[in-house]
Amino acid sequence: MQTAPTEMTFFERFEADILASKKTITIRDEAESHYKVGSVVDVSTYEDDRWFCQLKILDVSPIQFSALNDFHAEQENMTLDELKAVIHDIYPGIEQLYVVTYQLVEQ
Repeated sequence: MQTAPTEMTFFERFEADILASKKTITIRDEAESHYKVGSVVDVSTYEDDRWFCQLKILDVSPIQFSALNDFHAEQENMTLDELKAVIHDIYPGIEQLYVVTYQLVEQ
């Protein structure tokens, strides 16, 4: 059985949007899809592992890359074209993805 992760990383460029609650989902591949709904995870920057907040996991749902839409982009605080480009850069050629919905835990 897969142990639910207790940490999550984001590229530094997303930190301000996360802290402002403008970015409320993250789209990950199978390897990063095992978050437990209701759990609280520590969040740090991908580049230098600097902790910056905690997030409560609200939902984890499978999605196909081709099914991404404007609503997902809005939750990511970017346009759909930007979202698809970012995902393609991080997960080239992967169709099966997972939407992890979260909320900022106020400190």
